[in-house]
Amino acid sequence: MFEKLRDLVSDLVDHVERKVREWTRPRPSIFLGAASDLLRGKNDLVVENALLRQQLIVLRRQVTRTALRPGDRVKLVLLARLARSWQDALLIVKPDTVLRWHRRGFRMFWRRKSRGGSRSSRIPKEIVSLIRDMALSNRLWGAERMRGELLKLGIRLSKRTIQRYLRRFRPPRKSGQTSATFVENHAHQMWACDFLQTYDILFRPIFAFFLIEVGSRKVVQVSVTRAPSQAWTAQQLRNATPWGQGPRFLIRDNDDKFGTAFDAVAKAAGTKILRTPIQAPRANAVCERFLGSVRRDCLDHIVILSEQHLLSVLREYVAYFNEARPHQGIDQRVPVGPANDNTARQGRVIARPVLGGLHHAYRRVA
Repeated sequence: MFEKLRDLVSDLVDHVERKVREWTRPRPSIFLGAASDLLRGKNDLVVENALLRQQLIVLRRQVTRTALRPGDRVKLVLLARLARSWQDALLIVKPDTVLRWHRRGFRMFWRRKSRGGSRSSRIPKEIVSLIRDMALSNRLWGAERMRGELLKLGIRLSKRTIQRYLRRFRPPRKSGQTSATFVENHAHQMWACDFLQTYDILFRPIFAFFLIEVGSRKVVQVSVTRAPSQAWTAQQLRNATPWGQGPRFLIRDNDDKFGTAFDAVAKAAGTKILRTPIQAPRANAVCERFLGSVRRDCLDHIVILSEQHLLSVLREYVAYFNEARPHQGIDQRVPVGPANDNTARQGRVIARPVLGGLHHAYRRVA
């Protein structure tokens, strides 16, 4: 009798212990887990936290990037708000990341709070349809002209309201000719010029001056100096136009190395100077592209010894550029060479080294 009663009490105690362990073990839900922790001892919680922290350290060494759901981010932000040492407790994300999530939620909250309700248009659909018909049928009418026409019909609208519908029904008109169209139309009557600064073996600056024909991409003039001045630059243009006959247009920037003397020589040769806007390198795109080719194809691979050495190197490169190097801007043709002949497949192909073998020019021989 007593043995049965003892076994029954033992089974009851075991059942209660299992239930207590089940109630106090970590829960998949953060709120149920927090509620069960209230019934546990402090020592047990400290040991379990150390065990969980060690597992997180191991996982952090193995996983480079942790995938977090939006709900996980919200919970981490709320718990960081409640915990005093939340920065030390974070292992899988950085404290700055949690702060960024909080700021993002703050912006989303106030953006939603300050969002205005959708307002329906107060203008009847018939008037909107009339504005559309006027805009499509009268391309030369502006908002003020259309407002006067609507006033004749007894419809009173503001100029800004009409402009809003005009932008919707009719694209803005292009005013004048773009610079790209102008260059394309006058490319064979246009030159471009610019300076390229480089350094010799002793880190002393040297300046190279180039004149390029925009249409053919041919380099007309190359000169080198250590001290460029307005008089020196004007003389280079004078050398490029020996008979006083120059191009119709000449593009240059606002560098002080040009000046009034350069413009006077251009005017004497019947050339109109086109000055590029400030901080607009694309206005002189042909010259800028050529200067980049000079650096990439030549100067980045050669140590310049002196001014005369630089002039010799650039002259050899310019001869290769004008007579043998295909150019993308002119449909892979050579600036001063013959047109590409895809039928010329007879003869042996030979290679001529350029700049000591830095480049090679290929052609066929009989």
